[in-house]
Amino acid sequence: QTQGTIFPAPNFNPVLDAQLLGGALQGISCEKDVLIDILTQCCNSQRLMIAEAYRDMYGRDLMTDLKENLSHHFKEVMVGLMYPPASYDAHELWHALKGVDTEENCLIDILASRSNMEIFQMKEAYLMQYNNDLQQDIDSETSGHFRDTLMNLAQGTRVEGYADPSTAAQDAMILWEACQQKTGKHKNMLQMILCNRSYQQLWMVFQEFQNIAGQDIIDAINECYDGYFQELLVAIVLCVRDKPSYFAYRLHNAIHDLGFHNKTVIRILIARSEIDLMNIRQRYKERYGKSLFHDIKHFASGHYESALLAICAGDAEDY
Repeated sequence: QTQGTIFPAPNFNPVLDAQLLGGALQGISCEKDVLIDILTQCCNSQRLMIAEAYRDMYGRDLMTDLKENLSHHFKEVMVGLMYPPASYDAHELWHALKGVDTEENCLIDILASRSNMEIFQMKEAYLMQYNNDLQQDIDSETSGHFRDTLMNLAQGTRVEGYADPSTAAQDAMILWEACQQKTGKHKNMLQMILCNRSYQQLWMVFQEFQNIAGQDIIDAINECYDGYFQELLVAIVLCVRDKPSYFAYRLHNAIHDLGFHNKTVIRILIARSEIDLMNIRQRYKERYGKSLFHDIKHFASGHYESALLAICAGDAEDY
């Protein structure tokens, strides 16, 4: 049972919230605590209703006002909360593809973990927001088998819910050969299976792979491939097995190995807040001994810290 940390607010009143936000933003000094209290304590669809009420009341765009009044990472969090989920994914992908350097890890995080429907909606949002085709941008900004795999994922053509035990051993054999041979043809076969088979099917394929190869599929991929292609393949396998564990691993990596990679932390917390952030928190604590709440507290500060902690919604024992 997946569970987020942000739920619809009870006794929700968008007009009152819009009024409070207007007061907080128009004042001499921006009342950041008010922004955090309102925008992290209601769900995304409610935030969009607040934005509508705000526009009716002040004739201004709430997102624009947030951008103008806030700065640094705190701004990124507050503005990020105002995007509908598909638009937020599109926004993150656009910046990952069109920034000074391509941010491969952002592309991996999003495309390896989203369902067909989420991918379809994100492509529509991308086209609407940037008047560009996501697949064309991936094609022009990335290269090699990494690009081919991203392109395949971006089609959103994964089989859903279907599993056929009789072909699992066959697929596992193809994966095993791909790890032995490493030719272009084998790499294509490998990514075709990982990008298009259903999660249920891949569970069986990974079991069969273990039987054939005598090792876990992730260990085999790590031994045989390198670079972003290898990272993407591993991300797909981890997402098939357990998405919350994958995101817990990515958060831990972003916080500890990268010295708090703000973009990654913000993106995952916002994108998963209404899906499985509670599960991600549980996995994080189980795996790393320290809670996500503790680690954010340790690395972030000020209103930025308060906003992240409010999204993370830590328990008392997490302090």
